[in-house]
Amino acid sequence: MKLHCDTCPVRERAACAALSEDERTELARLGAHRTFARGDTVFAAGDDLDACATLTEGLLKISHVDEDGNERILSLIHPAGFVGEMFAPVAHHDVVALTSSKLCLFPRSDYEAAIDRFPALARALLRRSAEDLYDARAQIALDSKRSAGAKVANLLAALSRAASHSPCHGAEHFDLPLTRGEMASLLGLTIETVSRQITKLEQDGIVERTSTRGILVADAARLEALGG
Repeated sequence: MKLHCDTCPVRERAACAALSEDERTELARLGAHRTFARGDTVFAAGDDLDACATLTEGLLKISHVDEDGNERILSLIHPAGFVGEMFAPVAHHDVVALTSSKLCLFPRSDYEAAIDRFPALARALLRRSAEDLYDARAQIALDSKRSAGAKVANLLAALSRAASHSPCHGAEHFDLPLTRGEMASLLGLTIETVSRQITKLEQDGIVERTSTRGILVADAARLEALGG
């Protein structure tokens, strides 16, 4: 499906926002929309990565399977995030859709040529890569000091923001894209601990479970404060 940048929900947040309208139109001609269902593999470990992509809707996970056969989730990719070998190597990891997800997919060679043609795009991608690296290091430092409750609250707040089309606030209601096991893997906790902490957030009136996966954020300010 051809790209339509004028209706893109992340047009002001993705790296291509650094381009002029004419440059963005030219870049759009190189790519296409592709939709992935929950559980679909976007990029598989070991494959020749001849494409790169910007996530416009949904949520992705980057993971690998360790020598004992256990999946380890390394990070999540939220809307406006970029996936590709140029700045975020994924050749040895799987990139999998956690929800129905839509990406702007580009042939790698064409995108590399676009970076050479449009210096603003290269600068934007490098800046995003540096910010992602800084955020990852800061997250590791924080997580080493955070309590289990703070880790779970921080993740729920991040998932709420990812589910929202507004840059100002998170979604009040969303479906958890991660299983309890996936949350535990990502946070370095046990499944039982994750469940206990979600139950505590419910008891404190901060979130409500509306279904097996449904989450209602009853007090966004307290959720953000706990996660901070």
